[in-house]
Parts: sequence; C-alpha cells; structure tokens
Amino acid sequence: MAEPRQPCTVVLGLGRSGLGAARLLHHLGHRVVVFESSTAEPVRQRALELEAQGIEVRLGTALEGASFSALGKSVERVIVSPGIRWDHPTLEQLRHQGVAVEGELAAAWEALPATPWIGITGTNGKTTVTHLVNHLLGCAGLDAPMGGNVGNSAAELALERLAPGQAAPDWLVVELSSYQIEACALVAPRIGLWTTLTPDHLERHGTLAHYRAIKRSLLERSACQILNADDPDLRSQAPSWERAHWVTAGDRSALPPGLNPLLWIEADQVTSAAGPLLDARSLAMPGAHNRQNLLLAAAVGLELGLSGTTMEAAFRSFPGVPHRLERIGVLQGISYYNDSKATNYDAAEVALQALPGPLVVLAGGQAKQGDASGWIERLKVHAVAVVLFGAAGPLFQGLLEERGYGGRVAVVVDLEQAVALASELAADLRLTPGSPGCQAVLLSPACASFDQYSDFEARGDHFRQLVQALASGASP
Repeated sequence: MAEPRQPCTVVLGLGRSGLGAARLLHHLGHRVVVFESSTAEPVRQRALELEAQGIEVRLGTALEGASFSALGKSVERVIVSPGIRWDHPTLEQLRHQGVAVEGELAAAWEALPATPWIGITGTNGKTTVTHLVNHLLGCAGLDAPMGGNVGNSAAELALERLAPGQAAPDWLVVELSSYQIEACALVAPRIGLWTTLTPDHLERHGTLAHYRAIKRSLLERSACQILNADDPDLRSQAPSWERAHWVTAGDRSALPPGLNPLLWIEADQVTSAAGPLLDARSLAMPGAHNRQNLLLAAAVGLELGLSGTTMEAAFRSFPGVPHRLERIGVLQGISYYNDSKATNYDAAEVALQALPGPLVVLAGGQAKQGDASGWIERLKVHAVAVVLFGAAGPLFQGLLEERGYGGRVAVVVDLEQAVALASELAADLRLTPGSPGCQAVLLSPACASFDQYSDFEARGDHFRQLVQALASGASP
C-alpha cells in the first residue's frame, strides 16, 4: 500500500472530546484518523457515524508506536483526550519525533480565534461557577455558551458555531480540568478564574506542586485573573500574584496585608470599593461556599460592565447545577440530594457543611489519593449513617472504623443497593422514638465514578432514576 501523501491528524479516543475534535478538524479540511482501543458496540456505532462523514476510524487500535507507524510519515499532529496520561510513553516518543501533541481544546481555540474565553478552573467549585457565569451573561443579553469539562466539549461548541447561518458567540465560558490545561498551552483566556486548590488527581500529576503549577499556568496566560481569597492554598500564594483580582466571602480584615479584594460581603451585601452592588443572599443554593461562587461570578460581571441590579436578578433566577447538591425530591419528609460531582474528599466535606443534618450519606466509587480526615470529621458531626458502595467500600469502611466514626456503616455492592438501604435507614431514623432522626439522604461519593460508571453525570443520573422509582413505588 502506498504511503498517504496528505498529512493527517490522529485523534485518540471516541469519547465526547474525541468525537468533537474529529468532527471539527474534518470540517476545517484536515485529514483525520481516529484511533480507538475499544471494539464495543456503542463505540462501533459512533465509528459508523464518523465514517459516514468521511472520517477514518481504526477500532481496536492500541496507543503504541506501531499504530502510528502504520500511517507512515504522514502524522503531523495528535489530539489527546483528557483521560489519556499526558506523559504516556508513546506520546513522549511522538514529541521526540517532532509530532505536535495537543488536547481537544487546542482545536476549539484555533477554530474561533476572535471569540474571547472565560476559563474557569479549580479543584472544587468550577462547575458551579461555570454554570453561574453562563447564566449571568445570558441574562445580560450576551451570547456566551458554556462547555469544556462540563456539557458540550469546546470542539463541539466551535463546530456548532461554524455551521452555515451561525454567528460566533460573544464569549465562550469554558470549564477546564487540570488534564485539559496541561494539554493546551495555547489557550489564553481573556478572563481566568481559579476557585480552589486542594490535593486531587495526584495519582496522575504526582505532587501537589505539579498540580498547582498546571492550574496556575492557565491563570498566568489570562489577561484578567480572578481568584478566591478564602481558599487557604490560593491565599498562601498571594504574594506571587501581581495583577490578580481577589474576592472574599469571609472577614476582609483577616486577609494578609496587601491582599485587597475586588469584592467582599458586608452586611449581606456584595460590596466593592465603590459601595454595595447586590444582595449576597440572592443565590438560593445552600452553603457558605456558594457565596464564594457568587462573588467569583460577580467579579466577571463587574469586568464586563454589568450592573449590580442585572447581576442580582440573574442570581435570583439561577436554577442550580445538576449533580451538585441537586435536590431531587422529598420522600416521607426526607430530602434527597444528588451531589455526584463530589469526586474527592474536599468536595464531599463541603456538601456536609452545606446541608442541615442529621444525614444518611452514600459514598463510594473509585477512590482517589488525598487526606480523608476532614471529610470523616464532618461525617461524625452531620451523618448518622453512611452507606458505602463500589470499589472503595472496604477501604472507606476501614477508614471510618480507624478514625472512630460512631454512626452506622453499611457496605453494599452498587448504588442501587445503596439507595434502597439508605431509604430504609432514613425512614427508621425518622420514625423511631429517641433516635437522632434524619433530614436528608445525600449522595456525595468522595470518589471518581469510573469503577461502575462512565462519568459522574451517569452516576448522578442513575441516582435520580433510583430515587424517582422509590417515589413512584416501582422497583428500581
């Protein structure tokens, strides 16, 4: 077979990012070849859809040098999905050979060069802030779709806006994970937001310093930098930031000398140097951390010239975020909350602080590295029972016993069993005289979802279905 003459871009994986990147690059006139290691039926269906559009797909293809050698010397670029390690040996070999290796976001960045980005990152809080900023700008009459690590991929957003009859958006509101940031050094947002920084993804990034440096690189490339002064790690780095804008929902006088916030809360008013802007109680979401999220979004609005009146009206109409302290319903006087987005100890700890107890908590999945002590201390205070499920069940059981958790602990196989048992425990606690009672059942896994689900959204959707089945009296 003759070696192809036209240079090609290899897209790795047929997940959401890979699909979006392949379609976008093909639309822009590139020759695209997709490598996918799986041959499962859902993957085959996606491959057929791409092939019908003229995109070559090679299923059952491993990420190894031989797969690229089969294309001869035509490979000039490789697009990597976030789930693939950035330091994979084959990717390192390709770089050494002069092949450009980039993430899917790079293709989106290049496709809409005139559209400014609002890039939002952080260990926790970034999804809520992304939704808030998207809602805020939409209420102000701006065309500002959101995507990236939440909702549609950035490549899908770009492709949609390149279709005939479509206009480029005013802004793109993009959530960026550390996996995406390290693969897209070209992305330089007009506005960059950093919500929080706690240890996470250390099994991939190795050290907290490396993880922090990846996040920081996005903000350093941003024209306007907005950071959360209430986060201990970010605040400790304040002297190294020369042009950042800070916000605080806490005591402004307790901030380090020289850290003068752009926005703060005073007498329940979001306040700037010019005076009160809007009511800090305008956001209905529970938890003090959501006041920080409101301030970060308001700082974007201030940068764009929005009035306090416009922002307050937008925050009052904000419906909340799926999978983040999402109230599913009330059964027998007990509220059910879907917090599937809590994929680490710190996020799960925040959820426990946000809700009134006593709680029955569902936790488990694929465990991550990190310090569980703060999470367990909050469980001691707020949770009367913990139902553990998935791969982390035995590990979490051992941690709870070791740290002296005094409530009831049960270990089950999966989420279906966990929901059934949690509903029984909650009802018994509420009805038994002398018991501490139960206000809510909270799914807040403190884990990744990949042991049993494709992502945290699939896990949260399943939880919602199980709760709805309980409400209808049907078998889950």
